[in-house]
Amino acid sequence: MPVKSPTELIQLAAAVAQQAYAPYSKFHVGAALETEDGEVFTGCNVENASYGLTICGERNAIFNMIACGQRKIVQIAVVAAGDTPPYPCGACRQVINEFADPECPIYVAPTGRLDAYETMQLGELLPKSFKL
Repeated sequence: MPVKSPTELIQLAAAVAQQAYAPYSKFHVGAALETEDGEVFTGCNVENASYGLTICGERNAIFNMIACGQRKIVQIAVVAAGDTPPYPCGACRQVINEFADPECPIYVAPTGRLDAYETMQLGELLPKSFKL
């Protein structure tokens, strides 16, 4: 059961987005997720000159969660520069899917309009997902 409000998670994601290392795209992304026991983990994107080695903010937060011994996401917020909602990429959707239920809420907000966030469920973003 989520403890943090969507607004709290969005604020945390916005704060960590400022730490992003994005010298190539200039697209700073931050993510904050809450686990089933109320712990919050954050992550930002980290780019690399060899683009394939870049890590998205969402996956960075999830890998941080895993490194700390957690396995279940109950909600996640993604914030990025610009005026449009930053929907997670396909790779991030699949990784979120590994650790969250289809009903998991995902909040997306552009840094210029944090109060105008959108909410959707993981199952809406990744219908008919791949699971073993």
